[in-house]
Amino acid sequence: MMYDQTRAQQPAGQIRGPAERRTPGPEPLLPSAERDKIVLRLRHALNTFADAPREALEEAESAYDEATTQLVNALAQRRHLLRAACEEQDSGTQSDELRHALREYREITQRLLRI
Repeated sequence: MMYDQTRAQQPAGQIRGPAERRTPGPEPLLPSAERDKIVLRLRHALNTFADAPREALEEAESAYDEATTQLVNALAQRRHLLRAACEEQDSGTQSDELRHALREYREITQRLLRI
């Protein structure tokens, strides 16, 4: 009850959803619109399983395939950008760019290993 009273006293537009309450973290590998589409497809598969199990499984498999394809593409694009940034720098700032690239590779690899 206390929560509802506090929430009701907030000005319109000030109510935050769960995603807005999270602490900032690393940038998502996939754009939110693409993630949302895949999640909707997966939910559809789960919701239709009782009526059409084979079709639901095919939809879930398709969502999985789409997610892995997009993830591989996003990782390849990020790698391309990191390499390009390092190659464009002159020798004076190259060390800093290489350090930044190394941090990015470490962060992405650690995120992949936590999956």
